Amino acid sequence: MVPHKISRWIRAGLWVLAAAWLVTALSTLEPQPDQTKDPEAWARFVSSDSYQFRHLFGSTAGTILAIFGLFALGCCLAGSRTVRLALTAMVTAVAGTALLLVPAVISTFATPAIGKAYLAGNRDVMQLEFPGSMTGAFLLGLLLAFVGNVLLGLAVWRSGVLPRWAGALWAAGAVLFFLLGVVLGQATTGSSLPTQTAGALLMAGAASWIAWGGLRPVLKAAGRSQRHMS
Repeated sequence: MVPHKISRWIRAGLWVLAAAWLVTALSTLEPQPDQTKDPEAWARFVSSDSYQFRHLFGSTAGTILAIFGLFALGCCLAGSRTVRLALTAMVTAVAGTALLLVPAVISTFATPAIGKAYLAGNRDVMQLEFPGSMTGAFLLGLLLAFVGNVLLGLAVWRSGVLPRWAGALWAAGAVLFFLLGVVLGQATTGSSLPTQTAGALLMAGAASWIAWGGLRPVLKAAGRSQRHMS
């Protein structure tokens, strides 16, 4: 009965992981205007109620849910032949995701205040600069989250108990979201790109695939191991 009880928590965590990436995808559908080229449009965009709602549930809540889901995926791989790679990847991805909560919280609560101040006539607020340590935390979190999630995809691919192509989808989604989405978006438009949405949807699909049917071989292996020990 123990593996069955644990499996319910792991499966729930994997569905939470899928939901986290789904709400993240939804939050990236509408890119914000360029802050430098059109500060008026940017200020109206970020001060709207819809912006704060999307970021509260898409960025902040989505990031928190992703952390719980990553623990579930790590537990799912703990009994596989790639256990060392999987646990290293999980810790790396969780650390990076936790660091990304910093810009997520700022975007949710501080950015709307800046936009409202600008619309109220305080033009100097656009000159506000955050400390370099925040940029450092964001870049480090981005690097760790990218590397950790790519390694998780590789661990799923090589696990022997989970669907190989779910691992390929996960790794491809990480490349699309972090590298060709967040990094490329910040370097070009300063906003989200369609690649972020596509990458988040791929990762949501991979987590759903594992939660729906891929977990069964892991549970069977756990059951055989428990019977052998007894």
